[in-house]
Amino acid sequence: MSSEKNATRIRILKSAWKLLEDGGGGSVRMSDIAKAAKISRQALYLHFPNRADLLAATTIYLDEVYDIDSKLTASRKATNGRDRLKAWIDVWGNYIPKIYGIAKALMAMQDSDEGAKAAWQGRMQAVRHGCEAAIAAIERDGKLNKTLTREEATELLWTQLSVRSWENLRFECGWSQQRYIRLMKITAERLLVEA
Repeated sequence: MSSEKNATRIRILKSAWKLLEDGGGGSVRMSDIAKAAKISRQALYLHFPNRADLLAATTIYLDEVYDIDSKLTASRKATNGRDRLKAWIDVWGNYIPKIYGIAKALMAMQDSDEGAKAAWQGRMQAVRHGCEAAIAAIERDGKLNKTLTREEATELLWTQLSVRSWENLRFECGWSQQRYIRLMKITAERLLVEA
């Protein structure tokens, strides 16, 4: 991709990110994004043939901006399941506040916008994959709670670490971010790991 095309693509992604975070949600049209990026609608469609592709690319762009891959190193290199679980909770739990604006927009839009639904489901499957990797490490250690299957443990962790759960605990219950991380680690370990 030429540097000019790449610069335009980044401008589009930044514009989509800003418009979504600013609360536009479902009312943000492709034409709004093109206007904010200072390009024609036709140019926008050359980079992103449809809204679903643009929304998915925007969520991936956030991962690049926040360098999520390097933050996952501690989790991926953990030598045991318990440490992998704690490192995963650290990474994902502390990433939620950074992506919350766009997450909130996509969650609000998903019932009426197939593009938003696809983008959000894709990102949540990536989170589920991270949960599954932590659970697999615990299982390899022979420490997975005997009352749970690997699938059930993954589902419980994935639900516990959902953006909606974070939102409720932080805003409805008034937990600090530090308390959220600490208590997610404690409760996940007690629920999922054999003593």
